[in-house]
Amino acid sequence: MALDLTHIRGVVERVAASSGLELVDVEFRGSGRSRMLRVVIDKPGTSAVNEPGGVTHEDCARISHEVSTILDVEDAVPGPSYLLEVSSPGLDRKLVKPADYERFIGSRIKLMTRDPVRLPSGSENRFFEGRLESFVDGRLILELSAKKKKRKPGKGEPFSESDGATHVEIELGNVEKANLVPEI
Repeated sequence: MALDLTHIRGVVERVAASSGLELVDVEFRGSGRSRMLRVVIDKPGTSAVNEPGGVTHEDCARISHEVSTILDVEDAVPGPSYLLEVSSPGLDRKLVKPADYERFIGSRIKLMTRDPVRLPSGSENRFFEGRLESFVDGRLILELSAKKKKRKPGKGEPFSESDGATHVEIELGNVEKANLVPEI
């Protein structure tokens, strides 16, 4: 019997929802004796870094206990033993679903695209960091902050900074990986 990650995701979503939580991500890594099922949960509506009411240690322990019991009874993770890790998404939370982008409008994010995106300057890039201004119809608008160039030691290059900010539009289907950038 092969591992059915879709079934496992469904089990975790039901257990999390029954506790007023949401599933952020599920991943299975490793082989042999070093297999790990990682589950990331969050509380809906906690969008700001300093906003109270995030996932507690007790939430993680409860979800871990309930999920492991169901998965063991169903033998949903065949083969040798595995480690189940249940955690909060952390300050640099992954953005996975369209709802994540809608929820975190106004937050700073860092993302990598599958294909290069053309900037207003004419150059292309795959790596971006900036403020998520909007997310509509599967397209996100990112305000890219002006970045300071670092001087290399021993070089006579002056410290320079470009003026203003640039906006870039990116298709969600082109996003390979995205995370929040903690603002403390």
